[in-house]
Amino acid sequence: MSDITNISDREFSQFQRFIYDAAGITLSASKKALVQGRLAKRLQHCQLGSYSDYFQLLETGDAPGEVQTAVDLLTTNETYFFREPKHFEFLRARALEARSHSQFFRVWSAASSSGEEAYSIAMVLADCLDDAPWEVIGSDISARVLQRAGVGHYPLERTKHIPPPYLRRFCLKGIDTQKDTLLIERGLRSRVHFKQVNLNAPLPEMGAFDVIFLRNVMIYFNNETKRQVVARVLSVLKPGGHFYIGHSESLNDITSIVQALAPSVYVKP
Repeated sequence: MSDITNISDREFSQFQRFIYDAAGITLSASKKALVQGRLAKRLQHCQLGSYSDYFQLLETGDAPGEVQTAVDLLTTNETYFFREPKHFEFLRARALEARSHSQFFRVWSAASSSGEEAYSIAMVLADCLDDAPWEVIGSDISARVLQRAGVGHYPLERTKHIPPPYLRRFCLKGIDTQKDTLLIERGLRSRVHFKQVNLNAPLPEMGAFDVIFLRNVMIYFNNETKRQVVARVLSVLKPGGHFYIGHSESLNDITSIVQALAPSVYVKP
């Protein structure tokens, strides 16, 4: 077998094309080491001698499930509870407004990764809406992180941004072999539904939403893909609904469908 410790420029370009075609993600040259590191174990697992051989395996479809495994490995999943807390203040105000009108309130965490964002949303809604009807949908392209999200089990250090009243109300602290971990309580987990969604493809039927979080996702897309993804996502945002993006992101030259309310917070007229 040839040396598989280094990925060549040509091989890296193959995986740049692969993840762009699969998920619309543009990998810069600086991600070459990341691709090499994340795929090295798959080469060993599949007993392949080069990254080109692994790419050919993905192209031929001879290994069912391997394409999804590669997508899971090449999509970056970084998140934590109550990230960018100003968004949750806007969410609280929007939810309280919905409660006063007795409407069914739906929120989509469109790149929910391992579930921290979706459960943060759910804590706010459970607090504000009480017995009023509400639902949170969390989606991601990665089947691996969605499986973790559904379980709702996290290392304790990942939960430091959860407000103490929510920590006491919605979280169970592990003991014995589960020490230093936390489990989202069953009642809250039952209100959050996770599903696999590729934002770079036509959306499945999901209904309309009052609030959509699409945060820290567009940084991985080129401008044309950003336009397509944002248009797709905003098509299921209700008139008057809120749209949240990451603070490092912008909708300039991407869409005019929504209007700015505050930095990274938009409303659909």
